[in-house]
Amino acid sequence: MANAPTVIGVLTEPPVPTWWKVNRHKVFGITGLLIGYLVGTHLHGAPQQPTPRPGHTTPVPATPGEHPTRTAHGLAA
Repeated sequence: MANAPTVIGVLTEPPVPTWWKVNRHKVFGITGLLIGYLVGTHLHGAPQQPTPRPGHTTPVPATPGEHPTRTAHGLAA
């Protein structure tokens, strides 16, 4: 004759999750977006100083029409 079936475990329905457990990912997401917005709009870095532009390095021609630099077309022999 066959043995009677044995009970291994009993399935029960889990308890209903709380409001926090259901919605915590939404709360953390909205809080993170709000903090990111506040940091991005209210936190400014140190004021930047404008970088100085380089001065002119070529001298002004001594006479009109004279170009102080030699080019490939006007090399002196």
